Amino acid sequence: MLRGRVGYASLHSSLLSACAKPAPVIVISPTIPSSILPSSARSCSSSHSSSSSSSSRSGSSSRNNPYSTWFNSNDITRNMAPSDISKYLQQTHDRVFDHNRAWAAEQKQKDPDFFAKLSAGQSPEYLWIGCSDSRIPAEQISGLGPGEAFIHRNIANLVVNTDLNVMSVIEYAVCHLHVKHIIVCGHYGCGGVKAAMTPKDLGLLNPWLRNIRDVYRIHEKELDSIADEAARYDRLVELSVTEQCRNVIKTAAVQQSYAKNQYPVVHGWVFGFEDGLLKDLKINHKEMLHSIQKIYNLTEG
Repeated sequence: MLRGRVGYASLHSSLLSACAKPAPVIVISPTIPSSILPSSARSCSSSHSSSSSSSSRSGSSSRNNPYSTWFNSNDITRNMAPSDISKYLQQTHDRVFDHNRAWAAEQKQKDPDFFAKLSAGQSPEYLWIGCSDSRIPAEQISGLGPGEAFIHRNIANLVVNTDLNVMSVIEYAVCHLHVKHIIVCGHYGCGGVKAAMTPKDLGLLNPWLRNIRDVYRIHEKELDSIADEAARYDRLVELSVTEQCRNVIKTAAVQQSYAKNQYPVVHGWVFGFEDGLLKDLKINHKEMLHSIQKIYNLTEG
Protein backbone atom coordinates (compact mmCIF):
# COMPACT_ATOMS: atom_id res chain seq x y z
CA MET A 1 0.00 0.00 0.00
CA LEU A 2 1.25 3.47 0.85
CA ARG A 3 4.86 2.92 1.80
CA GLY A 4 8.02 4.98 1.96
CA ARG A 5 8.54 8.72 2.19
CA VAL A 6 6.34 10.77 -0.07
CA GLY A 7 4.93 14.28 0.17
CA TYR A 8 1.90 14.74 2.42
CA ALA A 9 -0.23 16.08 -0.43
CA SER A 10 0.80 13.12 -2.56
CA LEU A 11 0.05 10.72 0.29
CA HIS A 12 -3.40 12.24 0.74
CA SER A 13 -4.15 12.02 -3.00
CA SER A 14 -2.87 8.46 -3.17
CA LEU A 15 -5.22 7.35 -0.42
CA LEU A 16 -8.27 8.90 -2.06
CA SER A 17 -7.39 7.46 -5.46
CA ALA A 18 -6.85 4.06 -3.90
CA CYS A 19 -10.39 4.21 -2.57
CA ALA A 20 -11.71 4.65 -6.11
CA LYS A 21 -10.06 1.44 -7.29
CA PRO A 22 -11.74 -1.95 -7.03
CA ALA A 23 -11.33 -3.33 -3.53
CA PRO A 24 -11.68 -6.85 -2.18
CA VAL A 25 -15.30 -7.90 -2.03
CA ILE A 26 -16.82 -7.20 1.37
CA VAL A 27 -20.10 -8.94 2.11
CA ILE A 28 -22.16 -6.78 4.44
CA SER A 29 -25.35 -8.41 5.61
CA PRO A 30 -27.71 -7.67 8.50
CA THR A 31 -28.27 -11.40 8.90
CA ILE A 32 -26.15 -14.51 9.15
CA PRO A 33 -26.14 -16.89 6.13
CA SER A 34 -28.92 -19.43 6.54
CA SER A 35 -26.47 -22.31 6.20
CA ILE A 36 -25.19 -21.77 9.73
CA LEU A 37 -28.58 -21.17 11.34
CA PRO A 38 -30.60 -23.74 13.26
CA SER A 39 -33.48 -25.08 11.18
CA SER A 40 -36.12 -23.26 13.20
CA ALA A 41 -34.28 -20.00 12.68
CA ARG A 42 -34.18 -20.52 8.92
CA SER A 43 -37.91 -21.09 8.74
CA CYS A 44 -38.64 -18.21 11.07
CA SER A 45 -36.35 -15.88 9.17
CA SER A 46 -37.91 -16.69 5.79
CA SER A 47 -41.45 -16.24 7.04
CA HIS A 48 -40.77 -13.25 9.24
CA SER A 49 -41.48 -10.53 6.71
CA SER A 50 -44.86 -12.00 5.71
CA SER A 51 -46.13 -12.64 9.21
CA SER A 52 -48.84 -10.23 10.27
CA SER A 53 -48.44 -11.11 13.93
CA SER A 54 -44.75 -10.37 13.63
CA SER A 55 -45.55 -6.99 12.10
CA SER A 56 -47.87 -6.27 14.97
CA ARG A 57 -45.17 -7.10 17.50
CA SER A 58 -42.71 -4.98 15.56
CA GLY A 59 -45.08 -2.03 15.61
CA SER A 60 -45.55 -2.37 19.35
CA SER A 61 -41.80 -2.58 19.80
CA SER A 62 -41.31 0.57 17.73
CA ARG A 63 -43.70 2.51 19.90
CA ASN A 64 -41.80 1.52 23.04
CA ASN A 65 -38.32 1.89 21.60
CA PRO A 66 -37.04 5.49 21.34
CA TYR A 67 -34.28 4.38 18.94
CA SER A 68 -36.59 2.70 16.42
CA THR A 69 -36.81 5.81 14.24
CA TRP A 70 -33.18 5.52 13.24
CA PHE A 71 -31.94 2.08 14.26
CA ASN A 72 -33.36 -0.67 12.10
CA SER A 73 -32.78 -3.89 13.99
CA ASN A 74 -33.07 -7.07 11.98
CA ASP A 75 -33.05 -9.46 14.92
CA ILE A 76 -33.35 -12.94 13.49
CA THR A 77 -33.49 -14.46 16.98
CA ARG A 78 -36.89 -12.91 17.61
CA ASN A 79 -38.85 -16.06 16.72
CA MET A 80 -36.26 -18.66 17.72
CA ALA A 81 -36.79 -21.22 20.43
CA PRO A 82 -34.48 -20.69 23.45
CA SER A 83 -32.44 -23.78 22.56
CA ASP A 84 -31.92 -22.50 19.02
CA ILE A 85 -30.87 -19.08 20.29
CA SER A 86 -28.17 -20.76 22.36
CA LYS A 87 -26.93 -22.68 19.31
CA TYR A 88 -27.02 -19.56 17.17
CA LEU A 89 -25.00 -17.54 19.68
CA GLN A 90 -22.38 -20.26 19.89
CA GLN A 91 -22.15 -20.52 16.10
CA THR A 92 -21.79 -16.77 15.58
CA HIS A 93 -19.16 -16.69 18.35
CA ASP A 94 -17.19 -19.55 16.79
CA ARG A 95 -17.45 -18.02 13.33
CA VAL A 96 -15.24 -15.10 14.39
CA PHE A 97 -12.48 -17.44 15.53
CA ASP A 98 -12.80 -19.47 12.33
CA HIS A 99 -12.33 -16.30 10.31
CA ASN A 100 -9.44 -15.22 12.53
CA ARG A 101 -7.57 -18.47 11.99
CA ALA A 102 -8.16 -18.27 8.24
CA TRP A 103 -6.96 -14.66 8.15
CA ALA A 104 -3.82 -15.44 10.18
CA ALA A 105 -2.97 -18.37 7.92
CA GLU A 106 -3.49 -16.23 4.82
CA GLN A 107 -1.19 -13.49 6.13
CA LYS A 108 1.54 -16.00 6.96
CA GLN A 109 1.25 -17.51 3.50
CA LYS A 110 1.59 -14.10 1.85
CA ASP A 111 4.42 -12.94 4.13
CA PRO A 112 6.04 -15.31 6.65
CA ASP A 113 7.40 -12.28 8.55
CA PHE A 114 4.05 -10.45 8.69
CA PHE A 115 3.41 -10.91 12.41
CA ALA A 116 7.03 -10.31 13.36
CA LYS A 117 6.81 -6.94 11.61
CA LEU A 118 3.43 -6.22 13.18
CA SER A 119 4.70 -6.91 16.69
CA ALA A 120 7.69 -4.59 16.23
CA GLY A 121 5.52 -1.49 16.82
CA GLN A 122 3.33 0.99 15.02
CA SER A 123 4.06 4.20 13.15
CA PRO A 124 0.81 5.14 11.40
CA GLU A 125 0.53 8.10 9.05
CA TYR A 126 -3.17 8.59 9.77
CA LEU A 127 -5.54 9.10 12.67
CA TRP A 128 -9.01 8.07 11.52
CA ILE A 129 -12.01 9.33 13.51
CA GLY A 130 -15.07 7.57 12.14
CA CYS A 131 -18.58 6.42 12.94
CA SER A 132 -19.27 3.23 14.89
CA ASP A 133 -21.60 2.03 12.12
CA SER A 134 -20.73 -1.62 11.49
CA ARG A 135 -20.88 -1.17 7.70
CA ILE A 136 -17.89 1.19 7.54
CA PRO A 137 -14.67 -0.68 8.40
CA ALA A 138 -12.02 2.02 8.05
CA GLU A 139 -9.20 -0.18 6.75
CA GLN A 140 -11.29 -1.82 4.04
CA ILE A 141 -12.85 1.33 2.59
CA SER A 142 -9.51 3.16 2.63
CA GLY A 143 -7.33 0.30 1.47
CA LEU A 144 -5.02 0.73 4.46
CA GLY A 145 -3.39 -2.24 6.13
CA PRO A 146 -2.54 -3.07 9.75
CA GLY A 147 -0.26 -0.44 11.27
CA GLU A 148 -1.11 2.28 8.75
CA ALA A 149 -3.98 4.00 10.58
CA PHE A 150 -4.73 4.73 14.24
CA ILE A 151 -8.50 4.40 14.51
CA HIS A 152 -11.14 5.84 16.81
CA ARG A 153 -14.87 5.36 16.27
CA ASN A 154 -17.98 6.60 18.03
CA ILE A 155 -21.62 7.28 17.20
CA ALA A 156 -21.76 9.89 14.41
CA ASN A 157 -17.96 10.47 14.43
CA LEU A 158 -18.09 13.32 16.93
CA VAL A 159 -15.15 15.20 18.42
CA VAL A 160 -16.35 16.61 21.75
CA ASN A 161 -13.94 18.48 24.00
CA THR A 162 -15.43 16.91 27.16
CA ASP A 163 -15.05 13.37 25.80
CA LEU A 164 -11.84 12.11 27.40
CA ASN A 165 -11.83 9.13 25.06
CA VAL A 166 -11.49 11.03 21.79
CA MET A 167 -9.31 13.73 23.37
CA SER A 168 -6.90 11.05 24.64
CA VAL A 169 -6.81 9.44 21.20
CA ILE A 170 -5.95 12.76 19.52
CA GLU A 171 -3.28 13.55 22.12
CA TYR A 172 -1.63 10.14 21.78
CA ALA A 173 -1.82 10.06 17.99
CA VAL A 174 -0.31 13.53 17.61
CA CYS A 175 2.21 13.69 20.44
CA HIS A 176 3.42 10.09 20.53
CA LEU A 177 2.64 8.50 17.17
CA HIS A 178 3.28 11.73 15.24
CA VAL A 179 0.54 11.10 12.69
CA LYS A 180 0.67 13.31 9.61
CA HIS A 181 -3.05 13.31 8.78
CA ILE A 182 -6.19 13.38 10.91
CA ILE A 183 -9.28 12.25 9.03
CA VAL A 184 -12.81 12.82 10.31
CA CYS A 185 -14.94 10.46 8.23
CA GLY A 186 -18.73 10.53 8.32
CA HIS A 187 -21.14 8.72 6.06
CA TYR A 188 -24.32 9.54 4.23
CA GLY A 189 -27.43 8.02 5.74
CA CYS A 190 -25.97 8.31 9.26
CA GLY A 191 -28.50 7.09 11.82
CA GLY A 192 -27.08 9.35 14.52
CA VAL A 193 -27.54 12.42 12.34
CA LYS A 194 -31.07 11.37 11.46
CA ALA A 195 -31.85 10.81 15.13
CA ALA A 196 -30.52 14.26 16.00
CA MET A 197 -33.00 15.80 13.56
CA THR A 198 -35.89 13.87 15.10
CA PRO A 199 -37.81 15.65 17.90
CA LYS A 200 -37.80 12.72 20.29
CA ASP A 201 -36.29 11.86 23.67
CA LEU A 202 -33.48 9.38 23.05
CA GLY A 203 -32.50 8.83 26.66
CA LEU A 204 -28.77 8.54 27.27
CA LEU A 205 -28.06 9.56 23.68
CA ASN A 206 -29.55 13.03 24.22
CA PRO A 207 -26.36 14.77 25.47
CA TRP A 208 -24.24 13.06 22.80
CA LEU A 209 -26.52 13.85 19.88
CA ARG A 210 -27.02 17.39 21.11
CA ASN A 211 -23.66 18.13 19.51
CA ILE A 212 -25.23 17.39 16.12
CA ARG A 213 -28.32 19.37 17.02
CA ASP A 214 -26.03 22.31 17.78
CA VAL A 215 -24.63 22.03 14.25
CA TYR A 216 -28.20 21.98 12.96
CA ARG A 217 -28.98 25.13 14.97
CA ILE A 218 -25.95 26.95 13.55
CA HIS A 219 -26.94 26.05 9.98
CA GLU A 220 -30.72 25.99 10.49
CA LYS A 221 -31.53 28.44 7.71
CA GLU A 222 -29.56 26.51 5.08
CA LEU A 223 -30.86 23.12 6.17
CA ASP A 224 -34.50 24.18 6.40
CA SER A 225 -34.29 25.49 2.84
CA ILE A 226 -33.59 21.95 1.55
CA ALA A 227 -36.97 20.46 0.71
CA ASP A 228 -35.86 16.85 0.21
CA GLU A 229 -35.51 15.14 3.58
CA ALA A 230 -32.75 12.74 2.55
CA ALA A 231 -30.75 15.57 0.97
CA ARG A 232 -31.19 17.61 4.14
CA TYR A 233 -29.84 14.74 6.26
CA ASP A 234 -26.88 14.30 3.93
CA ARG A 235 -26.06 17.99 4.05
CA LEU A 236 -26.10 17.90 7.85
CA VAL A 237 -23.70 14.95 7.67
CA GLU A 238 -21.27 17.15 5.72
CA LEU A 239 -21.74 20.14 8.01
CA SER A 240 -21.21 17.98 11.09
CA VAL A 241 -17.99 16.49 9.68
CA THR A 242 -16.75 20.01 8.99
CA GLU A 243 -17.58 21.05 12.55
CA GLN A 244 -15.77 18.03 13.98
CA CYS A 245 -12.70 18.96 11.91
CA ARG A 246 -12.89 22.40 13.50
CA ASN A 247 -13.06 20.78 16.93
CA VAL A 248 -9.93 18.74 16.15
CA ILE A 249 -8.08 21.89 15.10
CA LYS A 250 -9.12 23.60 18.34
CA THR A 251 -7.06 21.12 20.39
CA ALA A 252 -3.72 22.16 21.85
CA ALA A 253 -1.95 19.03 20.62
CA VAL A 254 -2.88 19.67 16.99
CA GLN A 255 -2.16 23.40 17.09
CA GLN A 256 1.23 23.02 18.74
CA SER A 257 2.37 20.19 16.48
CA TYR A 258 1.22 22.05 13.36
CA ALA A 259 3.05 25.22 14.43
CA LYS A 260 6.25 23.24 14.92
CA ASN A 261 6.08 20.60 12.18
CA GLN A 262 3.40 21.70 9.68
CA TYR A 263 1.47 18.54 10.53
CA PRO A 264 -0.93 16.93 11.24
CA VAL A 265 -3.26 18.19 8.54
CA VAL A 266 -6.97 17.70 9.23
CA HIS A 267 -9.32 16.36 6.54
CA GLY A 268 -13.09 15.91 6.36
CA TRP A 269 -14.39 12.99 4.29
CA VAL A 270 -17.80 11.37 3.80
CA PHE A 271 -18.39 7.76 2.73
CA GLY A 272 -21.26 6.89 0.40
CA PHE A 273 -22.95 3.49 0.61
CA GLU A 274 -24.37 3.73 -2.91
CA ASP A 275 -21.00 3.78 -4.67
CA GLY A 276 -18.53 2.89 -1.91
CA LEU A 277 -16.49 6.03 -2.52
CA LEU A 278 -15.09 8.66 -0.19
CA LYS A 279 -15.94 12.30 -0.81
CA ASP A 280 -13.31 14.86 0.18
CA LEU A 281 -14.98 17.96 1.68
CA LYS A 282 -11.81 19.94 0.88
CA ILE A 283 -11.23 21.22 4.40
CA ASN A 284 -8.56 23.93 4.29
CA HIS A 285 -6.62 23.26 7.49
CA LYS A 286 -4.65 26.49 7.42
CA GLU A 287 -7.68 28.70 6.80
CA MET A 288 -9.76 26.92 9.43
CA LEU A 289 -6.94 27.26 11.97
CA HIS A 290 -6.62 30.97 11.22
CA SER A 291 -10.37 31.50 11.60
CA ILE A 292 -10.50 30.08 15.14
CA GLN A 293 -7.17 31.22 16.59
CA LYS A 294 -8.35 34.59 17.89
CA ILE A 295 -10.38 32.72 20.51
CA TYR A 296 -8.90 29.21 20.53
CA ASN A 297 -5.17 29.92 20.17
CA LEU A 298 -3.37 27.23 22.17
CA THR A 299 -0.06 27.20 20.32
CA GLU A 300 1.92 28.30 23.35
CA GLY A 301 2.67 25.32 25.56
